[in-house]
Amino acid sequence: MAKSQIDYSDAPSYQAVVNGHGLPSRPMDSTEQTSTSLTPLQTRVTREILTLVRRDDLALGDRLAESVLAERIGTSRSPVNVALHHLASLGVVYYDANRGFFMAQAAREVTDVAAQFLDEPEEPLYLKIAADRLARRLPDVISEADLMRLYEVSRSALRRVLSLMQEEGWLERQVGHGWQFMPMIDSVEAYEESYLFRAAIEPTGVLSPTFSANRVELEGLKRRQQFIVDGGYLTMNSIELFEANSEFHETIAKWSGNRFIAQSVRRMDRLRRLVEYRQAKARKPRQEQALEHLAILDAIGRQDLLKAASLLRDHIEGARRAKVHAQEVFEG
Repeated sequence: MAKSQIDYSDAPSYQAVVNGHGLPSRPMDSTEQTSTSLTPLQTRVTREILTLVRRDDLALGDRLAESVLAERIGTSRSPVNVALHHLASLGVVYYDANRGFFMAQAAREVTDVAAQFLDEPEEPLYLKIAADRLARRLPDVISEADLMRLYEVSRSALRRVLSLMQEEGWLERQVGHGWQFMPMIDSVEAYEESYLFRAAIEPTGVLSPTFSANRVELEGLKRRQQFIVDGGYLTMNSIELFEANSEFHETIAKWSGNRFIAQSVRRMDRLRRLVEYRQAKARKPRQEQALEHLAILDAIGRQDLLKAASLLRDHIEGARRAKVHAQEVFEG
């Protein structure tokens, strides 16, 4: 579910101080950047904060409220606080002891720092298993012992990744220590089937009698898609581009008021995630897709739902024609 916008009101118009000292004039070098060790949870929260501030296109001096960030990310304030202090050490944000955290530079200018956290969706083990499964180098059912031996990892590290894959819907635990891979988008045929399914249910959701767009969420989606059109597609990495795309589709599906449509779109996004990361390396189509997103949102804003549903169907069909038969998508 989409959450409320980060509260960046009441930002100071003066140079904030941290423990009585002025804002650092430079980001810390690479040695200083790696001096703070984050737990996996803190790393994930840092990644998600960077994703949110870049998606919202925050400016220098915009405020980051810990409580709002925690709500949007779905975690407690403690790891958010640690992540914000870490980002402060990297020169992304600064801390005012009396007022909280603020952007130390515009979100679109923190590309290098974002790359440290956003270049991969999860740890390398996740990507290795995913790539091997997409290339059909792993069987449908496999034991934890075999996976540990194959990837030379501990059981705890493996289970952390397997649990994530289970949450994303492409792996199920079997009796004992075995795991079964579920049907996923691992072929051109499956990829095309996913688009045909989406073209059937997403426009139907817009035409549902229970469809109701949330005005605040609508404006937030328009702002973030406009950022992509205005040049964000050139600086956002593949994960950020995919997340902005999935947010658009999942939010509209949620507005349908139909829990099965919303759940289906969310599950489909999880299944197509790995394929879409590869596709997102092509930049220019992302600007064109964002323009189509804006046209759909404008129609929804005018309450012209018939037009919005037609545009959404055309948008999905256009993506299917352009992306399904792209070269090397399913090569290992």
